[in-house]
Amino acid sequence: MIVKNKLYTAILFFIGTFWSCQPSPKDVLIRPREGNYPESFGFGRIVKENEITQFAISVAPNGKGLPAGNGNAKEGALIYQQKCASCHGKTGEGGVYDRLVGDHGVKEKTIGNYWPYATTLFDYIRRAMPYNAPGSLANDEVYHLTAYLLSANSLIADTLHINSITLPKVKMPNRYKFISDDRRDGPMIK
Repeated sequence: MIVKNKLYTAILFFIGTFWSCQPSPKDVLIRPREGNYPESFGFGRIVKENEITQFAISVAPNGKGLPAGNGNAKEGALIYQQKCASCHGKTGEGGVYDRLVGDHGVKEKTIGNYWPYATTLFDYIRRAMPYNAPGSLANDEVYHLTAYLLSANSLIADTLHINSITLPKVKMPNRYKFISDDRRDGPMIK
């Protein structure tokens, strides 16, 4: 019984001591402005609108957000050899990195048998490629590469010029095998 009372006393003493050391909510709110705290710590700055637009480059499946420009497979093939072949193979058959060309007979996921939207291809190339310099391609170069890869996968004619109007019209074979995530306000079971 004495041990039990000493334990309770020790616990209450610890809690009381700990609790008394905590600042009141009023102190927490006032404290940062007390003393010699500056309004700013001298790093960072307000971001300008034109800086935000450099990174706000999302492209929707319907083509909203595609920039001006155009491309064709012939020019795309030249750019591919210069900037992509070392990683993805001479014709997109795969190399150090993923295979890009292949139909439903190929086991690996490729542009021709997996990607649901041609606009997603454009968006990915523009943001993430080439691997050693992501985001360095001009919009026309991205259109050219997109045209080349769509043509290499037999999804468009190699003579088709693609742009912000024609690219969203390309129907990818796997388009309807994806389900849109239309959940609202947290997870829902479908």
